[in-house]
Amino acid sequence: MNTYIRQVLGLASGPVSNRIGIHGMRVAIAIVFLWIGSVKFAPYEADSITPFVAHNPVLSMFYKHPDQYAQHMTREGELKPTDRAWQTDNDTYAFSDGLGAVEIGIGLLTLVGLFSRRWGLVGATLAFLTPFVTLSFLVTTPEAWVPALGDAQHGFPYLSGAGRLVLKDVMLMAGAWLVLADSARAALEHTAQASRAVNGRTREFVLATNN
Repeated sequence: MNTYIRQVLGLASGPVSNRIGIHGMRVAIAIVFLWIGSVKFAPYEADSITPFVAHNPVLSMFYKHPDQYAQHMTREGELKPTDRAWQTDNDTYAFSDGLGAVEIGIGLLTLVGLFSRRWGLVGATLAFLTPFVTLSFLVTTPEAWVPALGDAQHGFPYLSGAGRLVLKDVMLMAGAWLVLADSARAALEHTAQASRAVNGRTREFVLATNN
């Protein structure tokens, strides 16, 4: 291994590179939550998550008619006033608006972690926990797998477009864990520094009193 390669590897493995990577991951996670959370207020996005919500044993309680969603599904960019009215009555858009607000909140808290250890830790924790919900859709949602329409490749392990989209949250979970660990380390270091400062002032007070 020549000197130039060693220098490059040294820079890539150094503390500065590590900080850039952690902060970059924090910003990337924030962008995902902020962007996806924002489009949750658009009807097309609310419509697209209907199968995931309708099949989930907990989230389906937010819908009035979760068992009827299939006949009212539309493609992205398509407008069918009758189906749009049904989705409104089903509370599809109300639920999606609430979910979008939560995701935007997680994105903001994660981004604030660049400046605040405490709020950054909260955001990183929520960002890490969220994929547990989304990845559960692979178990509860039939549309996550290729349907049996005649082709030999269907069902497990053949992910549909929706399933492939969900599976990517594995990377989000791993990245959020790195940010969470960094935030926890920073919080502990801050607490330790504060404790040492208090102990130092206490010793100074005791010495001054004794003198």
